[in-house]
Order: sequence, then C-alpha cells, then structure tokens
Amino acid sequence: MTQITPLSYRDAGVDIDAGDALVDRIKPLARKTLREGVLGGIGGFGALFEVPKRYREPVLVSGTDGVGTKLRLAFELDRHDTVGQDLVAMSVNDILVQGAESLFFLDYFACGKLHVDTAAAVVGGIARGCELAGCALIGGETAEMPGMYPDGEYDLAGFAVGVVEKSRIIDGSTIRPGDVVLGLASSGAHSNGYSLVRKIIERSRPDMNAKFDGERSLADVVMMPTRIYVRPVLQLMGKVNVKGMAHITGGGLLENVPRVLPEGAVAELEKAAWPRPKLFDWLQAEGNVAENEMHRVFNCGIGMVIVVAAADAGPALAELRAGGEAVHRIGRIRARQGDEAQTVVV
Repeated sequence: MTQITPLSYRDAGVDIDAGDALVDRIKPLARKTLREGVLGGIGGFGALFEVPKRYREPVLVSGTDGVGTKLRLAFELDRHDTVGQDLVAMSVNDILVQGAESLFFLDYFACGKLHVDTAAAVVGGIARGCELAGCALIGGETAEMPGMYPDGEYDLAGFAVGVVEKSRIIDGSTIRPGDVVLGLASSGAHSNGYSLVRKIIERSRPDMNAKFDGERSLADVVMMPTRIYVRPVLQLMGKVNVKGMAHITGGGLLENVPRVLPEGAVAELEKAAWPRPKLFDWLQAEGNVAENEMHRVFNCGIGMVIVVAAADAGPALAELRAGGEAVHRIGRIRARQGDEAQTVVV
C-alpha cells in the first residue's frame, strides 16, 4: 500500500507561526492607541467598546474604505510604512464630516504569503493613524490566502466607528448663500486618483528617487500619507458653528463638495485662493490632463472643505491655524441658477 505523505497547513502555504509572530508585533502598537471606552484587549473573538458617558444622545457613525491602487506603488517602491495611515484617514475623515469623534478602528489585511516585516510596517502605519485620530485599534483580521494574491502583494480594508451627539450632527442643511468655504491643505494626492497617477508615471518614466520638491523625491511625494483632520476639526467644532464639511476623496472638489450642499446652493471656489502643490502641476503637465479633469479626480491641494457663516470665518481660520492646519478661504456659497453644477472652480 502506498504511503500517503502527511500534509500540514504550512505545506498548503499558510504559516501559522508567522501569523502568531505578527500578532506579537501588533499588540504593543495597538496598546499605544488605547483610549477611554476600550474594554479588554486584542485577541478576543469580538472587540468591546463602551460609548463615553458624556454623550446624552449618542449616534454612532461608521465608515469603511481601502487604499486603492496606491498599494501598487507601495509594492513597486517597497514602501509599506505609510499606507496604513492612508487606510485610517480615509474612514476617520469621512465620519468626521458628520461631526463624529472617532472611537475605534478595525483593519483587514489579506495576502498570498505573509511577510511579517511588511505586515508589521503596514500595521505600524495603521496604529500611527489611529493615534493621530484619537481612536483605538481594537481588532482586525490578517488573512493569508495562498493563490489569491501574488507573493509580495496584499490588500487592505478598514472600518471606523465614531459617535456624535444627536443634536450636533452636521448635515449641511443650514448652509445658505453668503456662507464662506474654507479649505484645509492636503498632504498630497492622499489616496485618490492613483490609477491616473500610475498611468502618468508609467508613460513619463521619471526617476522616482531624484529630488522633486525640495529635498523630497517623487517617491516621497506620491507616498506621502493622507492627512488626518480629526483633532483640529473637533476642536474647531467646540468654538465655531460648522455648517457643513466635505472630505475631498475620489471625485475631487467637483464631486465631493456637492454631497453636503442643499439643493439650491452652489459652492463657487477660486483656484487662485490656495497654493497648488507641485505634484499636481507635474501630473497635469506630464499627463496633459484638462483643468476640469484635475478637479474631478484629485484634491489639488485641498483635503477637507468646511463651510461656516461669514461672521465665523475669521475665528475659524484662527482656530485651525492655531491647531497646526494650513487653511485658506477658498470660496463662497451662492444661490444656484437653474440646473448648474453645485460646485464650480473659477
């Protein structure tokens, strides 16, 4: 009778010991993100969180997202320490738009073969993003799936939950003509438009390691992590009546700002009102990208838009600048004429 060779999970391509080693690397990173409300630690079947008692009528706000094809550049450049912050930023900035304080975050990391150092670098970025947002990294999933992804590649997804007082939900319904539009500077392309970024890089074939913007290389600039706006904006909300906000992600200014405007309102933005980072000028020139397309794909230097009453614009600018933000008065709200677009850049 033929002897059947015994098989193990490792023979099938799954390394349980590597998974355990990664968990050991993650635990101290997660501990640094702990905050009020966390009950228990990482390793249970479910993560427990108690909503802070200072909320009288708490409403939970959730958001989920990924990093998109920016990951492809991470693989090609072998830079894995910033995409974790991108992952957190995409969700916490989204739920901030409705006035939510971020409470906790969970991540999903999937790969074909688990490389502990790479995964630990990614999760280190996730933990750093959670610290910046003031939310706890309280759980996640690492899935090693042989045959599903090429060796050296992975995918990411994240899920954030926040809370807002029911009476203080921000939905844009009080925005009126005469209100002022403020723009918080982005750190770069954030995590959007990277299919076009990659296409332009592929065609122009630049030296990714040559100096591009000051001392920073093009690789540095395109991999710059998404800015997290949570703390300064929450601080602002305690001082000024914020009428509406828009996180400028896929769709750029032209498609994200209208999402928070009443039907009869238009945001008229002046492109000369803020400095456009060199990256976007380079992308437009190398890709021969039309101006309208630039504002429909990229953030073009503005990562978060805030709408306030004209009387509150000065105090809001001062508060945000005191919190370390580069912020500009980029436009105004006016009445809509017919069926014109709800956001225009002039």
